Amino acid sequence: MRGSVVAVSASGEYTFTKPNRDGIRLIAGLGVEGDAHAGVTVRHRSRVAQDPSQPNLRQVHLIHEELFAEVAGDGFTVAPGQLGENITTSGLDLLGLPAGTLLHIGDTAVVEVTGLRNPCRQIDDFQHGLLKQVVGHDADGNVVRKAGVMSVVREGGTVHPGDPVTAHLPAAPHRPLAPV
Repeated sequence: MRGSVVAVSASGEYTFTKPNRDGIRLIAGLGVEGDAHAGVTVRHRSRVAQDPSQPNLRQVHLIHEELFAEVAGDGFTVAPGQLGENITTSGLDLLGLPAGTLLHIGDTAVVEVTGLRNPCRQIDDFQHGLLKQVVGHDADGNVVRKAGVMSVVREGGTVHPGDPVTAHLPAAPHRPLAPV
């Protein structure tokens, strides 16, 4: 399974939207160099308040550009980086990947998919009503989260727009993604 990087984003401050960059550097075990969410232990403020010693399973946030087209059909305008992701991809079904999938990005970077982003009210603060677009229910009433996947950096490297992304699935049986 292959896709590509559409945009890369990072912010050294705790901001919801992250500005696009020409490139970002992934550091093994930490995340995106200079990003507020980089670290071995949790950096998201709500999770730090619960237990600051828990491992950071959310070092790098990836979201699929196809989501932007989907929500545009309902009148929302979203561009890369605006939902807080570090890497915007195209052509790869991120939400359909199992936990433990390795994403090889560019020449050397590798991230391991740890789970789904659990969207929060900040999405509605960004654009009222958008949260209902990225969190819904399937035909069986199960919650469906569409706001991307979270990952940890296994091998560092620099990532640029246009870089290829190749998914390598873990050995079966596969574990479905759950919020992290």
